[in-house]
Amino acid sequence: MRRALNLTVVLGAAYVAAQMMADVASLRIVTIAGVTMDAGTLIYPFTFTLRDLVHKVAGVRVARLLIFTAAAVNAVMALFFWIVANLEPALEVGPQLEFGEVLAPVWRIVAASIIAEVVSELLDTEVYRAWVDRMGHRHQWGRVLVSNSIAIPVDSVLFAFLAFAGTMSMAAVWAIIWGNLLVKFLVSFLSMPAIYWVPDEEPLDRRLDVLDHA
Repeated sequence: MRRALNLTVVLGAAYVAAQMMADVASLRIVTIAGVTMDAGTLIYPFTFTLRDLVHKVAGVRVARLLIFTAAAVNAVMALFFWIVANLEPALEVGPQLEFGEVLAPVWRIVAASIIAEVVSELLDTEVYRAWVDRMGHRHQWGRVLVSNSIAIPVDSVLFAFLAFAGTMSMAAVWAIIWGNLLVKFLVSFLSMPAIYWVPDEEPLDRRLDVLDHA
């Protein structure tokens, strides 16, 4: 149980950190090898696998709690950056406009990012849970493949339309969606073996339930 607790802390911290970095990076649209995407796509796909690992180690209730915790942290981070960007600067240093230009949130993008994250990650959780209920300890790679294959398109389409529809052409919005899908599925496929890095034991939340009723 001590090992499960340690893994939960490490994986949960990595999940929240990846979510935060992805939300900040999503404010920049980039083109890599001809593929257009928000820069958060370069790290955000890892959160699906990290969520799967937390689910495997700690259970479905902890996974859901982690999703909402990350969303709250991202909302507070965006608010904090906005407050800092609007504070009076120390003029002897200079106007320091770069901070606000880079980190002050575009609230529509922040809201789109958080909504897409919560909806897609909760969907990932439910598909993962249904797979485990049906398959048990068999074909662990399938947990990741099936849950991510359903959650990733929902995340990509929801974020792109909520964040950019009406502010750019639909062709540009769909270019962002296809770029997101390409990178996210590639990262998901490459990170799929990580599900075997943690032991396939009784989840932590169920073991704690047993202790509570002992």
